[in-house]
Amino acid sequence: MTKTSSFTAPKGIPDYVPPASAEFAAVRAGLIHAAHVAGYGLMELPVFEDTALFARGVGESTDVVTKEMYTFPDRGDRSVTLRPEGTAGVMRAVIEHGLDRGQLPVKVYYAGPFFRYERPQAGRYRQLQQVGVEAIGVDDPALDAEVISIADQGFRGLGLTGFRLELTSLGDETCRPQYRELLQEYLFKLPLDEQTKRRAEINPLRVLDDKRPEVRELTADAPLMIDHLSESAKTHFEQVLGHLDALGIPYVVNPRMVRGLDYYTKTTFEFVHDGLGAQSGIGGGGRYDGLMAELGGQPLSGIGFGLGVDRTMLALRAEGKSAGSEARCEVFGVPLGDAAKQRMVLLGAQLRRAGIRVDLAYGGRGVKGAMKAADRSGARYTLVLGDRDLAENTIGLKDMATGDQRQIPLDDAVRLVAAELA
Repeated sequence: MTKTSSFTAPKGIPDYVPPASAEFAAVRAGLIHAAHVAGYGLMELPVFEDTALFARGVGESTDVVTKEMYTFPDRGDRSVTLRPEGTAGVMRAVIEHGLDRGQLPVKVYYAGPFFRYERPQAGRYRQLQQVGVEAIGVDDPALDAEVISIADQGFRGLGLTGFRLELTSLGDETCRPQYRELLQEYLFKLPLDEQTKRRAEINPLRVLDDKRPEVRELTADAPLMIDHLSESAKTHFEQVLGHLDALGIPYVVNPRMVRGLDYYTKTTFEFVHDGLGAQSGIGGGGRYDGLMAELGGQPLSGIGFGLGVDRTMLALRAEGKSAGSEARCEVFGVPLGDAAKQRMVLLGAQLRRAGIRVDLAYGGRGVKGAMKAADRSGARYTLVLGDRDLAENTIGLKDMATGDQRQIPLDDAVRLVAAELA
């Protein structure tokens, strides 16, 4: 009778286990690589922070703060929250460590789990995995375009092609107050429910982000921010588009776009993939020119994004593609006998020191069982060593794709195997 554990992972929290975890690792590494080659340095953030950081940084009216945060008192009765997003934590760290007083812009990337209590769906989990970048301290349309291009290159570097970039401008401090009044005047005349009316009072832009069909229908003719930009905000947005054109990055201007966090200003963008259905976003971000000051730092601007690792994996599958290899190793060693095992353990270590991924057959398996294990490992080559081989100072090298096998000098095995893999 098979014995099963009485424990399971929490609802909406995925496990990543071999061999499928290889794709997760490859997607995350690919998205990070695009930031790394653009000169962004790693920032490792706490998994939980003071609740007030997210309430102030993300926005009191957002669904993230009002409905989705994992918030609890710690043993010192301090309110802490599992991080729902990365930007607020990055800003706190930049201020705390004085990075904003050094060379600007501060360019960082981060990766890891984030937490939101929402209904689990395909690729949308309560523990979600993201890669993000932030460029802080310089308000330059060219920097906006660079950040967008890093995300675009990250997706394309993984082989993803069926996505599109949507973007708009959410204005600046000189035009947002007037637009806010104009939008509220429009919304207050509509037969909205009480909860939506309260949202319109706190942050009217959030009403335009409402996914309910009845609210979308009511707000179909709402005034749009992009039609009421100040001259400086309009010029900034036009220059961003000009840089994207020069970089050859296609885009669609979406005037009704409203990101789910309150801190966004000016350039705001999202990458979407229609192969994912209604929940089509695979990543997005924007500029947040007032956030650092809101959190007690200097009035410096910033721009960044968060890309969903899980969502990117789903997008790849929707295109019939995958990333990474499920092969656990490149070479699998099969020792036949105790003396052969001792020598194979040493050879395995030598191959690993040469940068070759190696696994061995353990547990005294017979030839048949060991070769099955070699096949399951995904290795390109199998090394077979028996007592006769030891006596002749040779080892069998088998090509797992073709089935061809030949004897090679044991003392020269590392060099010859490395040459075969090159």
